[in-house]
Amino acid sequence: MKNQYVVIMAGGIGSRFWPFSRNKFPKQFHDILGNGKTMLQETAERFEGICPKENLYIVTNKDYLNLVKESLPWISEDQILLEPMPKNTAPCIAYACYKISHKNPDANIVITPADHVVTKPEEFRSQIAKALNATKNDDILVTLGLMPSRPDTGYGYIQFIENEGSEIKKVKTFTEKPLLDLALTFIKSGDFVWNAGIFVWNAKSFIKAFEELVPELHDIFKEGNNHYYTESESAFINNVFPQCKSISIDYAVMEKANNVFVLLSEFGWSDLGTWKSLYEQMPKDENGNAIKGNVKTYDTIDSIIRMPSDKLVVVEGLEGYIVAESDGVIMICRKENEQRVKEFVADIKKDGLNQFV
Repeated sequence: MKNQYVVIMAGGIGSRFWPFSRNKFPKQFHDILGNGKTMLQETAERFEGICPKENLYIVTNKDYLNLVKESLPWISEDQILLEPMPKNTAPCIAYACYKISHKNPDANIVITPADHVVTKPEEFRSQIAKALNATKNDDILVTLGLMPSRPDTGYGYIQFIENEGSEIKKVKTFTEKPLLDLALTFIKSGDFVWNAGIFVWNAKSFIKAFEELVPELHDIFKEGNNHYYTESESAFINNVFPQCKSISIDYAVMEKANNVFVLLSEFGWSDLGTWKSLYEQMPKDENGNAIKGNVKTYDTIDSIIRMPSDKLVVVEGLEGYIVAESDGVIMICRKENEQRVKEFVADIKKDGLNQFV
């Protein structure tokens, strides 16, 4: 396993999970499912047996250094990569891959977000092993695709080209969060899967693709070879990160490269990105309510209610609502309108109430 590495992206704010996920304490550092582990801890444990502990890296915002250390006290500071500002996923992934490649040019790397739920971890590890085996010696970029169970408009979709006898298919198109009619068409066609946002490639293939498709970012992070794993690394990153354009890895590389493949997978996956996705993961009472906290309900159905344990909350007459309180903020919103949560946050910022974001 010495050439296998895992990079966990843990720098996001998770604004769709507001008010529970906030700037100072985002969701990846919460025990969201109530099992005694933060999402970051769960993600790191999921890769046990895939790579040695010293080959697991975390990329996060500079403000979250102590939160990472609290979740993963065994990790060294060389394995925590601090972004001075958010610049989307392409610069974040490039920083990690170029640094790892400088240490081990033969590195075979898995990239994963920190906020996913996987209910079949053994199957997950099996699929990751298949992807790593495929990318070990071949110049390909692999993403994991999940067989869709519904026409969800909150996920990206990957269209693949069928080739009998292989779970790894050539990618034809990527589509970001389609409207419902288009999502229904995708489901019916049978050749689309959900984009899990989990990537696997060897360092040489990634850097080759980056040099060809995002040369300005390649030049920046290649220059870091003089600084990675030295005392000057932090100063270098703080200096160059503002020069990076903010762009996702999908737009920068995956949608443009001609050597992208998708591994068809099924391991009980959920992108725990919204209140509705949390509702789906939580146990329900006889009325379909997912409740955490001291809550009494009357004539209330199909709702998610999450309240602090030091309060008693009585809810009457709601159907299909989110009721959440965290750190001085209460939000009451229809589940079907959960995509407006980002709009709520933007308006609150506009009103100058940043202490509540």
